[in-house]
Amino acid sequence: MSEQTTRVWLVERTYSDDEQNLIILTYATTDGERYFRKERALTTPGDRRVTTAAVKAEPQNLGDVTDPDERAQYAAEAQRMAAEHDPDDEI
Repeated sequence: MSEQTTRVWLVERTYSDDEQNLIILTYATTDGERYFRKERALTTPGDRRVTTAAVKAEPQNLGDVTDPDERAQYAAEAQRMAAEHDPDDEI
């Protein structure tokens, strides 16, 4: 991981209400203070894309988690993922 990137861990996977076949992956830092969202459209029923336990994100692509409850939730889940998985583990 370079000094310019931050490792973030998968904390949430949701399906978009607005668009069909859109999955939103939310990754966060282990302190829960920063998050990274990745949207993935599934184009065919058999479409399989790898989702890893962690990804590296550029600082300008990270958002701030302002809600204290959400920050605590993200921190707990990111720490659990980091303790139980290698970054490249498929989830």
